[in-house]
Amino acid sequence: MNRTLDLDLIRTFVAVADSGSMTVAANLLHMTQGAVSQQMKRLEDLLDCLLFVRKARKLELSRQGEQFLVKARQLLRLNDEIWADMTTQPLRGSLRVGVPYDLITPLAPAMKAFAEAHPHVDISLVCGASPELKEAVDSGRADLSLVEYVASEADGEVIRVEPLVWVTGRGSDAWQKRPLPLSMVDERCAFRPVVLGALAEEGIAWRTVFESGNIEATAATVRAGLAITAWLVSTVPADLETLAPHVAGLPALPPFAICLRLPATVQPAALEFARCVRETMTKIGEVVRAEA
Repeated sequence: MNRTLDLDLIRTFVAVADSGSMTVAANLLHMTQGAVSQQMKRLEDLLDCLLFVRKARKLELSRQGEQFLVKARQLLRLNDEIWADMTTQPLRGSLRVGVPYDLITPLAPAMKAFAEAHPHVDISLVCGASPELKEAVDSGRADLSLVEYVASEADGEVIRVEPLVWVTGRGSDAWQKRPLPLSMVDERCAFRPVVLGALAEEGIAWRTVFESGNIEATAATVRAGLAITAWLVSTVPADLETLAPHVAGLPALPPFAICLRLPATVQPAALEFARCVRETMTKIGEVVRAEA
């Protein structure tokens, strides 16, 4: 019996799993929808299990499909790493990196390390909210992205999981006011529905003081004592303070996962940049755990 997995089938499977659509995956892979469908049928026959179930208009992974996706990503990453290790040509071209506004500063060491090691690759940032960045990779507008998810709903390769915390200015009493004054980076921010949902469950009225794609502007309103906000604990500036929910009378917030999202077919520069991101984010995670 042939026990060798076809990597082309694996890449197609990951593309379908990520996009939730054989049609979208076909466009990304420059294939016909029929060819994608046939490949998924071949893979299911080979593994003797159902990998997808159709719900409404979207394909979702079966339990076996979810288990297989984890190993499929590992298999593709190992294949791509071996390929990169065995090729000695210097990396060239352009690289479009998707990054949420709050992770631009934490990502800086990875960008610096990559730029120094690969000076012939031109990096450009695609900044936005996590839902936009996920779509940017799926549609080919970004070569890879960092995407933030509620930890229980993480999708992609989880780089780090950390707390989402309430943040206030030093000496500010904004957290005591009602309606609670909030300053959020973007109305499409992955944190926003979680924060507003938690407040609604506790019956805490709120009002928006400021919403903008500029995280420094958001921080300025918090420093001025005009509002509070919610950020990942590792991104809180040193001159701001976190609020303990049980002390401030605010709802506890769920942890978030920082995930690395890659397309089914990864260019060598994106693969190398992803390695730099893993190293940088792992170090930051170790610092966060040590300080917790």
